[in-house]
Amino acid sequence: MNQFISVKDVSNIDSLVQKALDYKANPFKDKTLGTNKRIGCLFLNPSMRTRLSTQIAAQNLGMEAIVFNVGQEGWALEFGEDAIMNGNTVEHVKEAAPIMGKYFDILAIRTFPSLKSREEDYSELYINQFIKYAGIPVVSMESATLHPLQSFADLITIKEVFKEARKPKVVLTWAPHVKPLPQCVANSFAQWMNAWGGADFVVTHPEGYELDGQFTKGATITHNQDEALKDADFIYVKNWSSYQDYGKILSNDQSWMLTNEKLKQTNNAKVMHCLPVRRNLELGGDVLDSANSIVTHEAGNRVWAAQAVLSEILSKM
Repeated sequence: MNQFISVKDVSNIDSLVQKALDYKANPFKDKTLGTNKRIGCLFLNPSMRTRLSTQIAAQNLGMEAIVFNVGQEGWALEFGEDAIMNGNTVEHVKEAAPIMGKYFDILAIRTFPSLKSREEDYSELYINQFIKYAGIPVVSMESATLHPLQSFADLITIKEVFKEARKPKVVLTWAPHVKPLPQCVANSFAQWMNAWGGADFVVTHPEGYELDGQFTKGATITHNQDEALKDADFIYVKNWSSYQDYGKILSNDQSWMLTNEKLKQTNNAKVMHCLPVRRNLELGGDVLDSANSIVTHEAGNRVWAAQAVLSEILSKM
C-alpha cells in the first residue's frame, strides 16, 4: 500500500481487517516498525476521534506523530494551480506540500467539502494536490467525498461482532439533522460495503437524498425505511445533505429518526454511527443508551484501523 485514500487502495480487505484485529489483541507487537519515522497529521477542519486514534496508532508502531492545525496555526493555503494570490491565501500548496514531504515520512490529511460546488468538492482538489506535490505516502483522515479510516473501522466492527455463518443484513439509513452535512461518511461506508461484498447491503433515505451512484452501485436502495429495517442485523445511522441539489436540506422529517420502537422489526440489530451524534435528533437517546448501540465499540476500533493502514505503508518503506 503506497497511499490510503479509499478502499481502492486496499488489495485484500479481509486480510487488512484481520491485521487490525491482530493489533487490537496485541497493540505493540510491531512497536519498532516505525522507529525513526514521523507522520504529519494536517487538519484543515476539527477532529476528535480521527486525530486521537491516528496519533495513538502511529505511536503504537513507534512513530513520532506531529499534529498541525492548518487554519489556526499556519498560513491560509492556496490550492488553485494558476491562482493569482491577491486575496486571503498566503502560501501555495506547491511550496507547502514538498516541505511537508521533507519533514515527514507519511502525511495524513483531513479536509472537508465546502458544500457549495459539487464539481469542486468531488474533484478532491485539496487532497489530490498534496498527493501530487508532497512526494511521500498520503493517508486520508477524511476528504471532501470519503472517510476511509472511519469506514474501515466500521467494517472491522461488523466482522468482529457478527458470528453467524451467513451474510449479515447491513442497512445505511439517512437521519434528520439541523445542518447540511457532507456525503463523505455515507459515500465511504457504501463504497466499502460494496467492495467487501460480504453483506446484504441496503441504503434507505427520503427522495432527493440519492448518493453518487459510483459509491452505491451494488446496493439495494429504497425510500421505505421500514422495509429496509426489516430483519436488519446492523443499522448505520447518518445524515447527509442532498447530492443532486447539492448541499441542501430538502427534508427534515423526524419520522426518520431511529428509535427502539423501530428496532422491533429488525433482527435485534446493532446500531452504528460515526460520531459525534445529536441525541434525539439523528438518533434516539433510547437507542444510544441501549445494548443495541455499538457506537463506542466502533469508535474504539478507529485505532486499529489506522494502525493496520500505517503498518501496511511502513512495511513498504
